Amino acid sequence: MHETVLDLTTTWVGVAVLAVFAIGYYFIATEEKYEINKSKPALFIGTFSFMLIGIYYALNGLDPDPLHHEMQSLIEEIAEIFFFLFVAMTFIETLIERGVFEALKFRLVSRGYSYKKLFWLTGLLAFFISPVADNLTTALILSTVLFTIDKTNHKFLVPGAINIVVAANAGGAWSPFGDITTLMAWTAQKGEFVDFLFLFVPSIAGWLLTAWLLSMAVPKGEPAFDAETEKKPQIREGGMVVVWLGALTILIAVVGHQLFHFPAMWGMMFGLAILKLYSYRLKKHSTNGFDIYFNMQKIENDTLLFFFGILSAVGALHFVGYLNYVHDLYSMIGPTASNIGVGFLSAIVDNVPVMSAILKASPDMQIDQWMLVTMTAGIGGSLISFGSAAGVGVMGRLRGIYTFGAHMKYAWTILAGYLLSIALWYVQFEILGLY
Repeated sequence: MHETVLDLTTTWVGVAVLAVFAIGYYFIATEEKYEINKSKPALFIGTFSFMLIGIYYALNGLDPDPLHHEMQSLIEEIAEIFFFLFVAMTFIETLIERGVFEALKFRLVSRGYSYKKLFWLTGLLAFFISPVADNLTTALILSTVLFTIDKTNHKFLVPGAINIVVAANAGGAWSPFGDITTLMAWTAQKGEFVDFLFLFVPSIAGWLLTAWLLSMAVPKGEPAFDAETEKKPQIREGGMVVVWLGALTILIAVVGHQLFHFPAMWGMMFGLAILKLYSYRLKKHSTNGFDIYFNMQKIENDTLLFFFGILSAVGALHFVGYLNYVHDLYSMIGPTASNIGVGFLSAIVDNVPVMSAILKASPDMQIDQWMLVTMTAGIGGSLISFGSAAGVGVMGRLRGIYTFGAHMKYAWTILAGYLLSIALWYVQFEILGLY
């Protein structure tokens, strides 16, 4: 990113940008209270902040080139994440439309598994699907599965929901595209694809400890299932082909980024082109085809606009000079303590703007520390229900069941897993040097 030429933190525009961010973020954090989607205040503060900076530059006759350069760099940064998520969401919506996830749900429920076994199965699925499908999408799908299993048993639903959120965030931490924060670090070239894979051991160990502690609260017995009334869903034609096309798209994105140094979203957009061609062929030769544009209509545009807004807002804070303080903080207390603290801050503020701020401040850190902050930002968001996109999504899906209070009752189990993950990172990266 272009270095800030002027320190505007003590000017009226610097104070105004900080105030707009604080007020806007209050409404983002309290979206349930005011019933306002978080993308609306995020988009407003992101765009309005740069409007204020533009007015300041015009009034003072300053050279606009640094501002233009900052905005162009910011647009490039946002586009990489925006289009990556756009393609991933299109594949997910297509898989939902083809009935792939309905078939998965039926398979889990129909086998007569106990509550505890279903608790562990949904957690395992969340941990291993999120590295590919991203933690938000994974959490939304599996929380729907959880709610379908038993809509009234809160003693099963609450620990199960927390388990899914923690597993999705932990699973996303060891994949470059499993979480927005890891995707941001990867596209910012803070680590190669394989570097993130070394976080697998601390990530899975932390989740397993939390899941084991949570499992003690899961009731015994089995959910009710009537084989006579429950009809087995069928995967629609082309459903499994879309699964393999999705896997191929991820592979293309990784290979293109690693070998040709393309932005990851370029490979994803190529995969989307293949999916569109396949949908065209299927509609030509079958009466059970799908309309890719219809599936695109179901994409969570509010999520995409939220990321556009919040990354723009952090970019404005960076341009006026506030993120220099983040750099100074790392210099004062050291990267390890700072990165551990990032996890707790992510739980309160949300991990996306925190990670964006750190990447723009760009403290001087080696690969081991960049992997630590990637892990803590991802896993630390689980400590509070609204600290991650996965948690916010499940709160909306299980409204009135998975709440802030219900989550905090078991927060100690998540803290135990978080601390274990950090301890294992220290042993693996700092003592044994296995990375």
